[in-house]
Parts: sequence; C-alpha cells; structure tokens
Amino acid sequence: MSTPIDSRSILVLGAGELGMPVIRNLARMANNRGATISVMLRNALIESPLPEKRAVIDEIRSLGVALVPGDLVKATVDELAELFSRYDTVIGCAGYAAGLDTPMKVARAAVKSGIPRYFPWQFGADFDAIGRGGPQDLFDAQLDVRDYLRAQSAMDWVVISTGMFTSYLFEPEFGVIDLANRSVHALGSGANSVTLTSPDDIGVMTAQIMFHSPPIRNEIVYLAGDTIRYEELPEILEEHFGEAFSYSVWSTPQLMQELADDPSNMIKKYRAVFAQGKGVSWDKDLTFNVKAGAKLEGIRDWMKTNLKAS
Repeated sequence: MSTPIDSRSILVLGAGELGMPVIRNLARMANNRGATISVMLRNALIESPLPEKRAVIDEIRSLGVALVPGDLVKATVDELAELFSRYDTVIGCAGYAAGLDTPMKVARAAVKSGIPRYFPWQFGADFDAIGRGGPQDLFDAQLDVRDYLRAQSAMDWVVISTGMFTSYLFEPEFGVIDLANRSVHALGSGANSVTLTSPDDIGVMTAQIMFHSPPIRNEIVYLAGDTIRYEELPEILEEHFGEAFSYSVWSTPQLMQELADDPSNMIKKYRAVFAQGKGVSWDKDLTFNVKAGAKLEGIRDWMKTNLKAS
C-alpha cells in the first residue's frame, strides 16, 4: 500500500483472556478518535444462557462494541473475507484454541477481503528467532503466516510480540512454579530467561499501537512487562510468600525425551521450546512500552495483585 491506514472501523476476533482487555482498551480510546469497534463471536456464545457468558456479552454491549456472529473454524476463507471486508482493520485474539490451520486461513481471508490493515494472532514468542522445526509445531504454523504476510503487498500488518502471559508461568500444569509444593523448576538452564506480559497490559498497549501516530505498519512490535531468569524466581517467590522455595533444573535433553514419549502433549511442547532459550525473551529496554514511557506490571506487581501472600 502506498500510504498507511488510520484504523477507524475495527473488528476483533475473540473475547477471551486477551480479547476482552483488547476490546476494553480499544473501546476506551476509540471514543476520542471517531472509531468503531466490533467483535466477532460464535453465535452459541452470543446467545448463551450461562451466567458467565452473559456477563461477557453484557460487558461488550456496555462498551458500545457491536457483536458480529461468525465462526473462525467453520467458516471458509471466502466467508471470512466477505465479513472482514466491512472493516478497515482486523485484529486476531482467538488464540490457539481455534486450531493449527486457522491462523493461515484467517490471514488469507484478511488479504482476500481487501482490508488495509491486519493484526494477526501472534501474541507470544519471537517465532523468527525460534526458527522452524522446533518442539512446538504451532510455532511453525505462525512462521508460515509471517512469511505469507511479508510476501504480499496488498495489506499492512502489525505483529505484537509479548512473551509469555504472566499468569501462565504460575499454571500448575506448566510446572515451572509449583506453589503447592513451594518449588521452582527452571527450563533448560537457570540462566535462561523468559519475557512476561499480563493480558491486561497487552490490551492497553495494543490499543496504543493500533492508534499510534504515525500508524505502525509492516513490523514486529515488542512488549515486556518483565524479563527474568529462572534462577531469580526462588528469591522473588520467597520475598512474596515469606517461606523457602526449592529449586531444580529440568534439562533440555530431559524435556525433549519427555516430549518424545508423549509427542502430542501441548504442555511438554511448550516446556521443550522454552528450555531451548531462543526467541522467548528480549531486553525490556528495547520494547515499545519502555520507549513510550508506559509502566507495565512486572512479576512482583502481578503477584501482589493476584497471589495472596501466606
């Protein structure tokens, strides 16, 4: 495209852990910019009688955001393209639950629709730095999307790399921080680092990136609430909880063997790729949020808000 687009008619795909913070912050900023926000959701969710689903739909409506029925998994490229063509910007917040093939289908639909600007679901690791053929096959699919977007010139794109959602580091199933047993397991090496950003902060920064002047186009934008080494975690946790945490390292060969024994296990894929230490962390000082002077939530701040000290 010869000139970058100012986003004025925006469609968000999904309203989950990341989608809702993005929707809230886009709606807040849109009021002063003459922009309209819509969100595409499955009809079953829009019409669900379940109280927790109703609460989401009620909040979306209270924000002045339009609800658009659609199904990323079931719809064809042509059907999605027709729907996307009503907007000037589409932002993917549906996550990996939509399946391995969906990111490319949505990217193809975005290009075919003729929209000027697309933010793909690429929130997370730096897939370029990780490279192809790693333990997590989803990341190869994301690289396919990047290659496809870079090869075309009909549409601007923006990728937002956020690192791991801060909350995921504390997921019991992931196993890095085991609060129940007061233990920490480093992935690959204690010196390996991981970048963490909370979904709420990602929502705030995504809105700022969306409405940035001059418009950001055809680049990867990095965010970081914190970048920490695994060997720092015991002290951080002990400081918060006031009790000792044990510490050990899950070596890369160990994690790769565990994955080989259970090759479809998503958690084991993530552990193995993070153990390799490539593309999962970056210098916080080089991020968009630091350059913009935005104060994001570090791991200690997140723990104070979300974890009760004993």
